[in-house]
Amino acid sequence: MNRFKVSKFRHTVVRPSRREAWINDIRAGTTPSCGNHIKSSCSLIAFNSDRPGVLGIVPLESQGEDKRQVAYLGCHSDVITDLDFSPFDDFLLATSSTDRMVKLWRLPDPGQDLPSGPGLVLGPEELPVEVLQFHTTVDGILVTAAGRAVKVWDAAKQQPLTELAAHGDLVQSAVWSRDGALVGTACKDKQLRIFDPRAKPEASQSVQAHMNSKDSRVAWTASQEHLVSTGFNQMREREVKLWDTRLFTSALASFTLDTSPGSLIPLLDPDSGLLVLAGKGESQLYCYEVALQQPALSPVTQCILENVLRGAALVPRRALSVMDCEVLRVLQLSDAAIVPISHHVPRKTVEFHEDLFPDTTGCIPASNPYTWWSGSNQQVQKISLNPACRPYPSFTSCLVPPTEPPSVTTQPAETPEANTDPSEGFSSPPSLLTSPSTPSSLGASLSSTSGIGTSPSQKSLQSLLGPSSKFRHAQGTVLHRDSHITNLKGLNLTTPGESDGFCANQLHVAVPLLSSGGQVAVLELKNPGRLPDIALPTLQNRAAVTDLAWDPFDPYRLAVAGEDARIRLWRVPSGGLKDVLTTPEAVLMGHTEKIYSLRFHPLAADVLASSSYDLTIRIWDLQAGAERLRLQGHQDQIFGLNWSPDGQQLATVCKDGYVRVYEPRSGPEPLQEGPGPEGGRGARIVWVCDGCCLLVSGFDSRSERQLLLYMADALASGPSAVLGLDVAPSTLLPSYDPDTSLVLLTGKGDTRVFLYELLPEAPFFLECNSFTSPDPHKGFILLPKTECDVREVEFARCLRLRQTSLEPVAFRLPRVRKEFFQDDVFPDTAVTWEPVLSAKAWLGGANGQLQLLSLQPPGMTPVSQAPREAPTRRAPSSVQYLEEKSDQQKKEELLNAMVAKLGNREDPLPQDSFEGVDEDEWAKYLAQIIVMGAQVVGRAFARALRQEFAASRAAADARGRAGHQSAAASNLSGLSLQEAQQILNISKLSAEEIQKNYEHLFKVNDKSVGGSFYLQSKVVRAKERLDEELRIQAQEDREKRQT
Repeated sequence: MNRFKVSKFRHTVVRPSRREAWINDIRAGTTPSCGNHIKSSCSLIAFNSDRPGVLGIVPLESQGEDKRQVAYLGCHSDVITDLDFSPFDDFLLATSSTDRMVKLWRLPDPGQDLPSGPGLVLGPEELPVEVLQFHTTVDGILVTAAGRAVKVWDAAKQQPLTELAAHGDLVQSAVWSRDGALVGTACKDKQLRIFDPRAKPEASQSVQAHMNSKDSRVAWTASQEHLVSTGFNQMREREVKLWDTRLFTSALASFTLDTSPGSLIPLLDPDSGLLVLAGKGESQLYCYEVALQQPALSPVTQCILENVLRGAALVPRRALSVMDCEVLRVLQLSDAAIVPISHHVPRKTVEFHEDLFPDTTGCIPASNPYTWWSGSNQQVQKISLNPACRPYPSFTSCLVPPTEPPSVTTQPAETPEANTDPSEGFSSPPSLLTSPSTPSSLGASLSSTSGIGTSPSQKSLQSLLGPSSKFRHAQGTVLHRDSHITNLKGLNLTTPGESDGFCANQLHVAVPLLSSGGQVAVLELKNPGRLPDIALPTLQNRAAVTDLAWDPFDPYRLAVAGEDARIRLWRVPSGGLKDVLTTPEAVLMGHTEKIYSLRFHPLAADVLASSSYDLTIRIWDLQAGAERLRLQGHQDQIFGLNWSPDGQQLATVCKDGYVRVYEPRSGPEPLQEGPGPEGGRGARIVWVCDGCCLLVSGFDSRSERQLLLYMADALASGPSAVLGLDVAPSTLLPSYDPDTSLVLLTGKGDTRVFLYELLPEAPFFLECNSFTSPDPHKGFILLPKTECDVREVEFARCLRLRQTSLEPVAFRLPRVRKEFFQDDVFPDTAVTWEPVLSAKAWLGGANGQLQLLSLQPPGMTPVSQAPREAPTRRAPSSVQYLEEKSDQQKKEELLNAMVAKLGNREDPLPQDSFEGVDEDEWAKYLAQIIVMGAQVVGRAFARALRQEFAASRAAADARGRAGHQSAAASNLSGLSLQEAQQILNISKLSAEEIQKNYEHLFKVNDKSVGGSFYLQSKVVRAKERLDEELRIQAQEDREKRQT
């Protein structure tokens, strides 16, 4: 007899799923960490996205034929290092991050909104948390590793139960044994350690596992005595070892794979003993069987992947397709998709095979943290995987209890305190990454800001859902490639966060370059195309550039701030920069530290404000080349500053947590102070709503990006409204258009531009369609209003800086009658290119106001004065359908005629006079509406008529007919003359009485007033029958007179 047992998995077949089963359209992250980057429960999949601190959440199984939608959850302010689902609760997720925090999240069922905040927070730790794992038998126990420290946590108390003895270096893996009694760790000091955390904090056993300090991992088998480790040997070859804790001095079995640099992810299924080895950055999976009897690590199968692997996870055995003999399912995380890879054991019969699927651990915890810590080793009760034993008992952890869905109550339209977000009424759906800091003041408002005439039904809907912006359908479009400037090289993409990264006016674009000496390239907007491969002529600043700005009143003067605390003023030749300029027009000196940002005065010529690391703001007279005013009062870094529209005040936002407003000519101290954003990662400030409000973009205490709206005369009372947006590392850069009250918000490295219309009263923020680009932009700025194409209803034009190109982006509003000037979108704009005051006059106390200019092109009539055209609809007479045609044609055309009659109303429809949407967009949506409406109405009429035909034909056939032609008409229509007269209540045939009764009965039987299609079809057919009878009688009378 052969003493070696034949493996039941020797014929295992790997079946990569079809592309239809892939989860596509994801953007996975590639941040190096000790985690697997993806985890799965029996219901959900969580994976690292390409945005730091953000997880993607997607259902494990598709819901019917619907495509699985990926939702994104903002978890941390920095990179997520590891994540794990509870083994008992499919919707409880733990995450760790380099922000030194561990958070527990209660995830909702698929299709519901993700939570706005964590249910529990553990930490902060002293170092980034690299590894975490839930306990295998107890709910509420976790192990975490941060640096050299490994802790066992009681999550309910948010306190560590014990801290294991310090390791010699970074801990790379920490895993619970199957029975939950031991913890195995792998460390960068090459040691493999075994801990019994309830006995003592020191390691009970340790051994040198792998000779190389590169990433090593640990995985326990079903037995407490055996575990598997992966790592690298001294020759940098990847190796796998099987260990016995009873003989821990050397490995029981080992083998070497190859010399690939990708670290191995060991995915071990304790029930089957199958071990999957997935290498990060590779395109191959290895499957081995861990045989404890021999002992040995036996190869089973290999799989070549279509895409490079970024992470991998096992699907729990309770979610496998056991009737298909699926013994293992691996989820491969690639750059753009999650690919399920199934491992099947071929069997001839379709039945449950107990030898392949032994009982597995259930989802009911064995004990609570207190009992376990007291020494209990009670194990989780096992369950059968036989489908006949389903459903399995479920468990919901009390660590983060599920939130009850709010009861839906209908409130009167007049209640201004309705706790709803009005922007959800007509605008695009908001981001899933919402913040709990959004105040309840964003409630419904009875005022409408759309500026477009609406029908009564639309007004009633707005009264329920709140106002919506007339710019909600705004469309951002990158203009044709002919208008791009391409082949940009050597851009400086590391400018300070206080700078926009580049600047532009109607003629030029100034872009800092990475080369030494603070070089700035000046490009001509009027000369797009590919730049030459040779070096561009530049401005030589001799110091790294921190910020730059064009003079709004002199399009050829550029101010550049440097790290040497100097401001250089350059004059660009009228024909563009042809040669390298080394000597500026003027140099302003006065700051003692490097400069943050520059802002020109909006009304006065030759007035410039600058902020610096010396915590002062200085106001310069450029004509005299001297400092005139100095503002003080800041206790930390000044994130941003901005002039008020009238040029009398200056607002700042500071890292010390305050927003300040100054009147520079009145004194150096702030006029007002108020609480600013809680986060200290960066902020911007801008005056909005005609100068009565201040908008601040910043971060909250959890590093989530948010917008704060202040009343400019009441800073001390705090923000009037706070809107949470998403989680991202870059500061939102606001670009405000005072003509439309729209603010465009995006950050360096973002792919999305948010659009909001701002109001000085509730609901304050009205969301509009955002603009999304396929790749991140390095900068995004707003051009002057005069650059917009008014005839195309273009209300904003921006410049988007990419890695190697500069492209214009047009924001347009779809409108129907573009031949008219849209005066509700384009009010008179300020002449921002002509100064109102001189520097001397403004410093002397004078004030001014910008002139206004109409944007109406010559020859265009304002849409407010355009004539209203009511559409006319005509339906052909139904008599023509009854002559010289077959019976089948007459029946079909009679149905079409009646459908046409139903739509033939005298009053115009509301959309006929609607002026808010482009004709192309109306065509697209109306085509869909007409097709669906025609199908619904046509089917309803056809069904009603066929039923009525069948019932009436039998009655008509049973009755006598008067005359050959009359009988033929009765047979064709299915109605006898007597029935038609009864339906229309006609005693004597008269065309006037027939028409009068028909109109009355058709109207009172309309479906909108409680009637039905069936009754209307009866009325229509009765009239057709009587009209035909009148025609027959008239023809018989003519024949009699002729004879």
